[in-house]
Amino acid sequence: MNKFTLLFLLLTTFSFSQNIRFEGIILEAGKAPLEMANVMAVNQATKGMDAYAITNDKGKFQLNLKANSTYTIKLSYIGMSNKEITITTTNENITQNITMEAGGIELDGVEIVREMPVSIKGDTIVYNADSFKTGTERKLEDVLKKLPGVQVNADGEIEVEGKKVSKLMVEGKDFFDGDTKLGVKNIPADAIDKIQVLRNYNEVGALKGLENNEESVAMNIKLKSGKKNFWFGDMTAGIGVGHTDSRYIINPKLFYYSPKYSLNLITNFNNIGELPLTIQDYFKFTGGFKSMMKKGGSNFNVSNNDLGISLLRNNRAKDIETQFGATNFAYNVNKKWSITGFGILSGSKTELETTSKSRILQSGVQQNTDEVSLQQNNLGLFKLSSTYKPNSKLQFDYDVLTKISNQDENTNLNRDIITNFGTNSESIFTEKKQNPLSVNQNVSLYYTQSEKNVFALEMQHLYQDEDPFYNANLQSQPFNLIGYQTGQNRNILTQNRFIKTNKLDSKLDYYYMVTPKSNINITLGNTFSYQNFNSSIFQTLDNSNQNNLSDLSNTNKVNYSFNDVFLGLHYKFLYKKFTFTPGVTFHNYALNNSQLGSSFKQNFTRILPDFYVLYQMKKAETLTYNFTYTNDFTDINQLAQGTIFSSFTSLFRGNPNLENATFANHSLKYIKYNMFNFENIFAVINYSRRIDAIKTNANFADFNQTSTPFNSNFVDEILSGISNYGRSFLKNYKANAGITLNWNKFNNIQNTLLNTSKSFSQSYSIKASTNYKNMPNLELGFNYIINEYNNNNVVSKFFTQRPFARLDYYFLKSFSFESEYEFYHYYSKDKTVDNEYDFLSASLIYQKKDAKWEYKISATNLLNTTSLNDDSFNQFFTRTSQYVVQPRYIILSLKYNL
Repeated sequence: MNKFTLLFLLLTTFSFSQNIRFEGIILEAGKAPLEMANVMAVNQATKGMDAYAITNDKGKFQLNLKANSTYTIKLSYIGMSNKEITITTTNENITQNITMEAGGIELDGVEIVREMPVSIKGDTIVYNADSFKTGTERKLEDVLKKLPGVQVNADGEIEVEGKKVSKLMVEGKDFFDGDTKLGVKNIPADAIDKIQVLRNYNEVGALKGLENNEESVAMNIKLKSGKKNFWFGDMTAGIGVGHTDSRYIINPKLFYYSPKYSLNLITNFNNIGELPLTIQDYFKFTGGFKSMMKKGGSNFNVSNNDLGISLLRNNRAKDIETQFGATNFAYNVNKKWSITGFGILSGSKTELETTSKSRILQSGVQQNTDEVSLQQNNLGLFKLSSTYKPNSKLQFDYDVLTKISNQDENTNLNRDIITNFGTNSESIFTEKKQNPLSVNQNVSLYYTQSEKNVFALEMQHLYQDEDPFYNANLQSQPFNLIGYQTGQNRNILTQNRFIKTNKLDSKLDYYYMVTPKSNINITLGNTFSYQNFNSSIFQTLDNSNQNNLSDLSNTNKVNYSFNDVFLGLHYKFLYKKFTFTPGVTFHNYALNNSQLGSSFKQNFTRILPDFYVLYQMKKAETLTYNFTYTNDFTDINQLAQGTIFSSFTSLFRGNPNLENATFANHSLKYIKYNMFNFENIFAVINYSRRIDAIKTNANFADFNQTSTPFNSNFVDEILSGISNYGRSFLKNYKANAGITLNWNKFNNIQNTLLNTSKSFSQSYSIKASTNYKNMPNLELGFNYIINEYNNNNVVSKFFTQRPFARLDYYFLKSFSFESEYEFYHYYSKDKTVDNEYDFLSASLIYQKKDAKWEYKISATNLLNTTSLNDDSFNQFFTRTSQYVVQPRYIILSLKYNL
C-alpha cells in the first residue's frame, strides 16, 4: 500500500512540474462576463487537446498547459460568434482576458462543443466519452467512474451531483426502465460516444416547470455512428483453470439501435459468482413506476411477505450458480405512437454457510448458530409500455409490470442458547418457499387545454398474490400453542399463508398558470385497498399424521379495506432566486378490518401541510428545504391477530385495533457543481419525528420471542446526514471524500418494561484516482465504519477499516491489466470480535486494435480468503456474523466482438 501511495504522489508531482497556468476572463463585448463558456486548448504540434475549461459565474477560466508550446485556444458560447486565438507558452504563467462578439452559432462552433470533454446546454451536461477512456474500459460502468461529478456504487446505481439517476436511456429509448444496473454492467464501452445527464427531468413535457423536478435526473447514452443501424455487442465464453470442480461463464450480449426500433439481448450463465440480478434487485425493481401519491401526505405501503429468505452480503456466498436472460425493445409504430418493453428471467442456486452470535440486549441471553442454507431462486420480470402523442397538447400512457418468482430455501442449523443457567444445544431444520405474483398497471392522460390550463389524470392498480410457506423441525418445543401435542421426538410445525391485495390509486391534477412565474395546483385523489389474509398451522407427529392447530388463536381469516379520499392545494411561485411551494391536503379516511366475527372500523379526517422552498444561489448551486407531514398506515399483516411464525425463534400476533402514526419530516439539502474546477459538493440533513408510533410489545423466553404491535404515545426520532466532496483537477486526477451519519432512537416494550434503544452509524470514505491514457492508472481509498448500538445504556460498538486500491494499465497497444485489492479489519470495542481478511483480483486482456477477438485470463479471490464478517442491530438484540465466500477461481475466457 505504501508503494502505491508513493507512485500516486510521484505521478502527481510529475504532472505539476510540467505545466504552466493560462487563465483569464471571457467577456461579452461591452457587457458582463460570460458564465458556462467553453474554452479548449489544442496543441499545434500534436493536434491533440491538452486542456479544456468551462467558465464560472464570474467568467473566469483556467487551463494547465505544457511549457514552451504553441496552442490554438478555441472558444464557443451559445449566441456568440466562435473565436480562436493563438498563444505560445514559456515557463511563466499567463493571464489574458478574451472578448467574444455577439452572433449566431456557426457550424464549426458546434464541432468545438462536440470536441469538448464536458459541455453544458441548459439542464443537460454532455460528456465526451472518448476524452475519459484510457483503453481498459469494457462496460459503461468503467467509463462513468472516470467522469467528474459522477459516481457508481456497488449496486450499479448512478449518482450525479448527489442525485440518483432514475432512468437510463440509449439513443433516447428506455433501457430496462426502472433500473440502471443492467445498463451499467452490460453496455459496451467502445459503443459509447456521448453521455448526456438530463437534470430536472420530467417524462411528461406538459408538466415540466409546473412541478418541482429538481431531484429528478436521467441519463441518455449516445452511440458512435458505426453502432447505429447495425448489430453490435460481444459473445464471451470462459472455463476455470486448475480447479477440481468445473467452472464456467457464458455471456453473450447483442444490441441493435435504429430510429425506428431497438432490441437488446443479454444472457449470463456462470458458476463463478457473477449475479446480474440479485433478490434485492428483484424486490426493488420498480419498472419505472413512480410514486404518484407522494404529494398526498398519506403513506399506505403494501408490504412483501418475504419469509426472511437469506440475502447475500456483498453479493458473495459459498457457492453461486446463475442462469440469466433478458431482452429489452423499443418500437416507434409511427411519429405519434411508441411501444417499449422488457422481459427478464433469472435462476440461481446458492449455498450459504454462516456462523453467528446474537445477544438479547436486555437479558444478555446469547444464541450461537452454525447454519448451511441451500437456495433456489427463479425470478421473472415483464413490462410493456405504450405512449401515444397525437399532438403537442395530448399524451396517453399505459404501462403494465408483472413480477413472478419461485423461491425455496432449506437450512440445516445447529444452535447453542447460553443463559446464566447453562447452555442448551439443538439441531434445527427449516424450509421456506413462496411463489408470489404481482401485476402493476398504470394509465395516465395529460392534456394541455391552453398555455394556462393543464390537466393530468393518473391511475395505478396493484394486484398482489402471495403464498409464503414455512416449516420448522426442532428438537425442543418453541412455543405453547393451543392444541399442540407434546411428547414427540421432533417438534415439526408448518404454516401456510395466503395474502391477496388489490390497491387502486387515482389522481386528477389541474394546473393553472397564474403568471409565467407562478401556478396553482389542485389535486383530487383517492387510494382504495382491499386485502385478504388467511393462515393456518399444523403439527406433524412422529407417526407422520397431521395435527391441525385449528384453534382461533392459531388461524387467520381477515379482510381489510382502506379508503382515503383527499383534496390538495399547492401554490408554486418564483420570487427572485427563490421557488416556493406551500401546500395543504384534506383527507377523509375510512378503515375496516373484519376477523373472528367482529369488525373494527375507523372514520376520521386530517389536514396535512407541506412546504418546499428552493434557493437558486447560482446556476449550479442550490439550497433546498422540504417539510412534509405524513399519516402512516399499516397494511393487513400487522392486523391479523392469529399466530404467525416469523421464524423458529419468533412468533407474532397482530392487533386489529391499530391506528395510524404521524411523521413530521424535515430535509435540508445543499448542492454545488462548479464546472470551472469540476468541484462537486453535496450535503443533506434529514430529521424525522414519528408521533403516536405503532410499537412492539415483545416477550422473551430465553431466545424465543413473542411479539404484538400496539398503539403508543412514544416518539421515535431519526437524524441522518450525508455529505460528499468531489473534484477533478489537472485533467488526469479525481478525488472524492464522503461522510454518512445516521442516528436512531426507538421505544418498545420488552418483557413488560419500557425499552429505549439507540443506534449511531458512521461511515467515512476518501479516495483519489488518476486517468492517464499512456501510463498506469491508480485508485487509492479508505473506508472507516463505526456502528454503535445502545440499549438502555448497554453499549455495543463495532468497527470496520477498509483500505482499497485499484490499478489498471493499457500498454503495448494491445494489453490491458487490471487489479483490485481490499483489506478488511473488523473488530468490536471489547475485542471479543477481531478479524482481518483481504481480497485480491486481477485480469490480463490481450486484444489488438480493431480486432474482433479478445483473450482474457482473470482470477478472483487470489488470496483465497475463506470468510467475511458483518454486524446488525434491531431494537431487541445485536448480531455478528461470519459467512463463507467462494474460493480462488482462475478463468480463461475468449470474447468475440461483433
